[in-house]
Amino acid sequence: MTQLKDARSGVVTPEMEKVAAYEQVDVDWLQEQMASGRVVIPANRRHEGLVPCGVGEGLQVKVNSNIGTSSDRAILEEELEKLRVSIDAGADTVMDLSTGKDMDGSRKSILAASTVAIGTVPIYQAIVETVEDKGALIELDGDKIFEVIEKQAQDGVDFITVHCGLTLAALDMLKKQGRITNIVSRGGSFLTTWMLHHGKENPLYEEYDRLLEIAQKYDVTLSLGDGLRPGCLADATDRAQIHELMTLGELTRRAWKKDVQVMIEGPGHVPLDQVETNIILQKKMCDHAPFYVLGPLVTDIAAGYDHVACAIGGALAGAAGADFLCYVTPAEHLCLPSVADVREGVVVTKIAAHAADIAKGNKQAIERDRQMAVARSNLDWETQMKLAIDPQKARGYREQNPPEEDDVCTMCGKFCAIKQVRDYFTG
Repeated sequence: MTQLKDARSGVVTPEMEKVAAYEQVDVDWLQEQMASGRVVIPANRRHEGLVPCGVGEGLQVKVNSNIGTSSDRAILEEELEKLRVSIDAGADTVMDLSTGKDMDGSRKSILAASTVAIGTVPIYQAIVETVEDKGALIELDGDKIFEVIEKQAQDGVDFITVHCGLTLAALDMLKKQGRITNIVSRGGSFLTTWMLHHGKENPLYEEYDRLLEIAQKYDVTLSLGDGLRPGCLADATDRAQIHELMTLGELTRRAWKKDVQVMIEGPGHVPLDQVETNIILQKKMCDHAPFYVLGPLVTDIAAGYDHVACAIGGALAGAAGADFLCYVTPAEHLCLPSVADVREGVVVTKIAAHAADIAKGNKQAIERDRQMAVARSNLDWETQMKLAIDPQKARGYREQNPPEEDDVCTMCGKFCAIKQVRDYFTG
């Protein structure tokens, strides 16, 4: 039984009740949203200690953090600290993108330590182990992909990115039209190399029903990946990207027929004036399945500040209807992020999500800002700290810059505008 199957049967699960309480929505409404496929709750039955989170239309915009070892740096303690910091900073989910040594051990440790839903990209492990065992990724056996997927599902992974829409037809279109950056998705590049070498169709597309069986068995949510997402503004919203999106729409409906929960992944690098268009296209083509976007980054020249470019695009995407924002850190395009980079990436993306929630009329988001305004008007600094998206940083600034008078800050001091006129407006 999956969350989607229960929702369609009129059953309200404990996970639905918890999500409805957190979101402050009617649980029967939530159950109907899930039955229609517009909301998912990634919650593998085997993930113990999970606090369920809902993603989709009518709910708060969620934020994902990426962690994981690499072939150049594989220190599990570091990644566990990134997990802790991600959750502390407000990440709603975390993806383990490990490609370093002992991926099984890393994943199990992360799952055991996480109270939020954990996602993975199984093709990473399938390729890394194939290269280790056989010397080249082209030696990948299609069965290996599904073996890894089932193993990760058994471990308790809540959602998986699978590049099922990356087909030979889509690659042919990409080659004919041309791109500056071609393919920037790591999973997409792995599959493309294998497909073109062998002249064979993508196993995840060709044997999609096999994937659905595993997902249904463990109630793993499929995050249908965008292997052809644009890697620069010049490549955005091109024929290859839209061809893949159309295929994902078809695969979404097939998953729903098997009672499997689905999200759709989206770009990427997108000019500001095309962000809303991308959201509209996805919602139309994929029957309003939850949309999970990377950024999008609205400029290609923000190296070192890509988290800011991501937040700008994410706020606009969320306001236009995106449901789930994947964070970007200051280290994006440059190196593996540090613990500090991870925290900053989560916080900046949370700001984008919150801004989007306000634009969409979310009552909780609007009320939080109203309370902050009242606290500022009252010069109530303690409440301001508690309401801040990053209380730790806000409190740090105040403690490092103590004012002469406790009810003001060092920016204006005794000439504080609020303090100057307060007695006249309240007297």
